[in-house]
Amino acid sequence: MNVYKAMKDQHKEEINNFPMFFAFSNSQFEEGMNKLGLNSTDTDQILSLGGGGYLLKKDRPTFREMFNNHKEEMKEARSNDQFLYDMFDYELGNHEYCITWDVSDTLEALGITEKEIEADQRMALTLKKACKAQSEWYSKHG
Repeated sequence: MNVYKAMKDQHKEEINNFPMFFAFSNSQFEEGMNKLGLNSTDTDQILSLGGGGYLLKKDRPTFREMFNNHKEEMKEARSNDQFLYDMFDYELGNHEYCITWDVSDTLEALGITEKEIEADQRMALTLKKACKAQSEWYSKHG
């Protein structure tokens, strides 16, 4: 089991279950407002997240706290060698490393700079190990 993917899935579930909605039409907006227990005219009680997303103003602190908790959990989990390997392996595959042989998209998706990799031997070795595993997989299945 990929422990990184499991954490991502858990975070995704928490986000999906948060009381908010996305609307790209008037009817979707109306449905979303009803979902939050509001009338479509109660726009003073919501705020826009951008990209068509809305949530209740009163839930803003909880929403921020959820994302801060996710960020902290991810940061703490990176101290676990298996998590770190699973993280790199998953994102290398997700960003088609076996086609591009370039880790930059993977690092960008993870919010990690090349300088951080160079400064952290454990992280650099784990990334190298995951790259090797991706290459071996591709040579067998590609």
